[in-house]
Amino acid sequence: MINLDVKHLQNFLAPHELEQLEGQAQAAWDLIKNGGGPGQEFLGWFDLPINYDRQEFDRILECASQIRDDSQVLLVAGIGGSYLGAKAFIEAMGPLWESQAAKKAKQVPEILYVGNNLSPAYYLDLMDYVGDRDFSLNIVSKSGGTLESALAFRLLRQEMEEKYGLEEAAKRIYATTDKAKGKLKKLADEKGYETFVIPDNIGGRYSVLTAVGLLPMAVAGLDIGAMLEGAQQYKLQMEKEELASAAIRYAMIRNALYRKGYRVEVLASFDQELRSLSEWWKQLFGESEGKDHRGIYPASVSYSTDLHSLGQFLQDGSRILFETFLSVAEPRRDLAIPSDEEDRDELNYLAGKSLGEIQAIALDATALAHADGGVPNLRLTLGRLDELHLGALIFFFEAACGVSGYMNAINPFDQEGVEAYKKNMFALMGKPGMEALAQELQNRI
Repeated sequence: MINLDVKHLQNFLAPHELEQLEGQAQAAWDLIKNGGGPGQEFLGWFDLPINYDRQEFDRILECASQIRDDSQVLLVAGIGGSYLGAKAFIEAMGPLWESQAAKKAKQVPEILYVGNNLSPAYYLDLMDYVGDRDFSLNIVSKSGGTLESALAFRLLRQEMEEKYGLEEAAKRIYATTDKAKGKLKKLADEKGYETFVIPDNIGGRYSVLTAVGLLPMAVAGLDIGAMLEGAQQYKLQMEKEELASAAIRYAMIRNALYRKGYRVEVLASFDQELRSLSEWWKQLFGESEGKDHRGIYPASVSYSTDLHSLGQFLQDGSRILFETFLSVAEPRRDLAIPSDEEDRDELNYLAGKSLGEIQAIALDATALAHADGGVPNLRLTLGRLDELHLGALIFFFEAACGVSGYMNAINPFDQEGVEAYKKNMFALMGKPGMEALAQELQNRI
């Protein structure tokens, strides 16, 4: 389902450098499988593809059908792991562009993502764009206290209540939150919102196969059962192959390169459908591995566009990075290059080739050029863009991230650093009880 090609690492890593990491990789994988490591209380994602809540899964499908029936737009309010996974995999399934008429014919609402910024223009423009269309709102927050999402929810909830009235608005709001506690859970119970659970043992960036990602993806028409099946298949494959699996080998390669001074990993793809997937990947690895002043910095590029900008740095810049190409073996759609009698553009030598073939050649040419320029690179190839393969890819990256983090002696499942800006922000905005910190910060600004 996922192939790992390492031929462009031969001049950068010797076989013994990976062999010497096998013991650490096995120990890290054992901590993932059996628990016992730091952050073990957040390993719920590991068994999720097999042990997911079947009753909640059925409710997700029912609510997704209801949203498709009564809404032309679904607003997903969340930040970080509360929306990046859903956005990534909905866009990966395409189409990249679709008319409102086509969406209406398919009864698939347009899905828009809010609660991930503090821009006033964004919200005013958003509501102008939604206009008179019927909409539903999915608020995704474990506690309900994340400022960006909470503010968006307040603004949009009031907009919805003014448009539909309290009773009808409550039927159009879906809260994905804690099972029993938190501001959002309390409000949802009081107002009568339909609720879904963010499990206590799964962190936000690992939550795409919970209701966090499954509800929006089901609304978009994705086969979420196939996604869980793909994740399950890859989990079983990893348990059978262990260190021979592509995910653990990928984790080993990352750590071997990191120890040789390659501190930045660039995820590169020529497939436009995978642009948002890169954002999900960056959060997964960045929030998991950036600890204790260590970790590989995750960056991404979209080719061919970035070959004409950042490509210069990758080819000739500081040798601090390595590159992971993510590609798809079978394009979702393809077209042939036509012949032209006049051949004024001198492109007839490509006539009859498909654009997918040309893109594959461009990837090969880029990987060779970058390797020759001193950039180690490897390639991950997904069989095709469907729900089964995307589910496998989710588990692949989650497992590789956990193993890689443990190999680098950090807890890959916490994110205490994310709270630092929040603490300062709440104090400076005058949150009760934080007056002393606010004064201290004001003196430093």
